[in-house]
Amino acid sequence: MALHHALILDDEADIRELIEITLIPLGLRCHHAENLAQAYALLEQRRYSLCIADMKLPDGNGLDLVKHIQRHHPKLPVAVITAHGNIATAVEALKLGAFDFVAKPFEIEVLRKLVATALKMAERPKLDGRKKPLLIGRSETMNRVRQVIRKLARSQAPILISGESGTGKELAAQLIHANGPRADKPFVPVNCGAIPEHLMESEFFGHKKGSFTGATHDKPGLFQAADNGTLFLDEVVELPQHMQVKLLRAIQERAVRPIGMPKEIAVDVRILSATHTDLAQEVSRNTFREDLFYRLNVIELQMPSLRERPEDIPELATHILQRLSRDLDLPVPALSAKALNALRHYPFPGNIRELENILERSFTLCENDVINVDDLLLTSAGNGANRSDPTLPPTSPPAGTSLEDYLEQLEKQAILQALEATQHNKTAAAEKLGITFRALRYRLKKLGIA
Repeated sequence: MALHHALILDDEADIRELIEITLIPLGLRCHHAENLAQAYALLEQRRYSLCIADMKLPDGNGLDLVKHIQRHHPKLPVAVITAHGNIATAVEALKLGAFDFVAKPFEIEVLRKLVATALKMAERPKLDGRKKPLLIGRSETMNRVRQVIRKLARSQAPILISGESGTGKELAAQLIHANGPRADKPFVPVNCGAIPEHLMESEFFGHKKGSFTGATHDKPGLFQAADNGTLFLDEVVELPQHMQVKLLRAIQERAVRPIGMPKEIAVDVRILSATHTDLAQEVSRNTFREDLFYRLNVIELQMPSLRERPEDIPELATHILQRLSRDLDLPVPALSAKALNALRHYPFPGNIRELENILERSFTLCENDVINVDDLLLTSAGNGANRSDPTLPPTSPPAGTSLEDYLEQLEKQAILQALEATQHNKTAAAEKLGITFRALRYRLKKLGIA
């Protein structure tokens, strides 16, 4: 007995039959409609798990059905069938709330994957026990963001997540993935600005052994790693022009060609992307392709800055300090009233990431498990860093070494020298370094020094 019912809307009988033949082995009972009027009537008669609708119909357009379902049956995933190459229509359908689209002539395996993903939405309670990322904050602004994320999770539309650096764009992408039908499949994040340009094609699409110098073995790319799941493209604006072209094709064709392969490989990946810059402005400057922009920016999610939700700072601060305490096995320090007030009025140009850095630093500097204003080391410029700090190294890191790794090396070297000079007396070493015993204990744990 069928567990799910599917509504198939198409004015061509052979197309309806082909879709039904594809869906029956997946446990669906299919109900046919030749026009919008029949579809509306069927929707009132029973609950459906899936709807597949053609765009061109005798009495209207498939987009009319998408609008109707969004108003009257918002939990019903509807996939639209479009003419091959008519991406603009598909994008319009996704913006209106369509779950996904399939192009004619469609491949049976593509349709099966689409249906399987849609059916998982009816089984979401089974995944509710999974550990999900947390979006901290009870402000009205964050409540609206959470509501939007829940809606976006139900769709397969590409999402562009915009916002300043440090606002939690990757966390939002993780939540969209975790609340959607692909939650049990891979979430693959990639920083587009961190991949050397000459390696980008291999990293994204993979390569065959011997396809170029150094290709000593077959390597799957990021698209293959994210197959059936979600690929998150962070700082997508950093992609060079030639990769923008290849990415656009991969998204449109739902297939990739590894370097050295004679044919493409089909992939089923949901694309989420993020940027802290104005991508539309980059399009006007001709540094980002307009066609790729419209393909990625089907729906935009704007992440608010911390300045827009200062009422969330106490809860965020508590969460961060508790996490630091667990990680380092140290008592949770309290924030003094003055320190909390200072954080509330600080501009936070680096947003949540800057708040984390400030609290991590003050966690190590505070005395008697209380963080005071002076421990925060806030600057009037609001840049989250003490520019007059004499501990900053006067030289640049060596070539090939990141600033973060370089500073960590210098810090580790200074601590080891102090421990050696004091015969590993940690109290004396802390005094020699000019830091508290708590700060030394924190750094020893962080740097992995026994």
